[in-house]
Amino acid sequence: MKQLKTITIALVGALTIISCKNEQGKTNKEQIENNEVIIENQIQEGQKIIFQKNLTLQNITFDLSNTGEGSISQLTIQPKGLEIDNKKITLELEGQVTNAEIKDLNADGFPEILIYTISAGSGSYGDVIGYSVNNGKSISQIYFPEISKNEEARSGYMGHDEFAITETTLARRFPIYNDEDTNNNPTGGTRQIKYKLKDGETSRLFVIDKISEY
Repeated sequence: MKQLKTITIALVGALTIISCKNEQGKTNKEQIENNEVIIENQIQEGQKIIFQKNLTLQNITFDLSNTGEGSISQLTIQPKGLEIDNKKITLELEGQVTNAEIKDLNADGFPEILIYTISAGSGSYGDVIGYSVNNGKSISQIYFPEISKNEEARSGYMGHDEFAITETTLARRFPIYNDEDTNNNPTGGTRQIKYKLKDGETSRLFVIDKISEY
């Protein structure tokens, strides 16, 4: 009987130690998770917000945030409403976001999101970061061609781009520079390039549809 009592006391003691360790482990885990949230919030609060926008079309939403200081910034894209992959996308930019638009450019029932950026410095060279929704399940990046690869488009080009969606076309406008022009005084008029969204072999891409000047 005395032996049974001793065994019982030992078991109670062991269970108490295990319970304390479990509680301590749970507390430590909660403290680590809380510290991670605090650190993440501190990082976000310390960053300057350059651009922020929420865009929704066809029950799919994109939360955009561009933060940073100086010539380098960070772009965060958080999709919502996709059936499979709503993973956040983070990109580093040499410049910053100026605007963003959403539109079903290829009339497939799902949206495309276009994010317009300019480079740091006086040139303000424009670029487009685009994503297309794949049958409501995930998104893929759209290829946007470099202007330097088209001789007609690049002639007299020195940046200062403006972008806008017109119906199902992406329009790009910029001043034309003659040989003797300074950066702040273009004299060659304005060029407009219209791009159409097409299906490529591996991804969707923009192709030049029309170039005009006025």
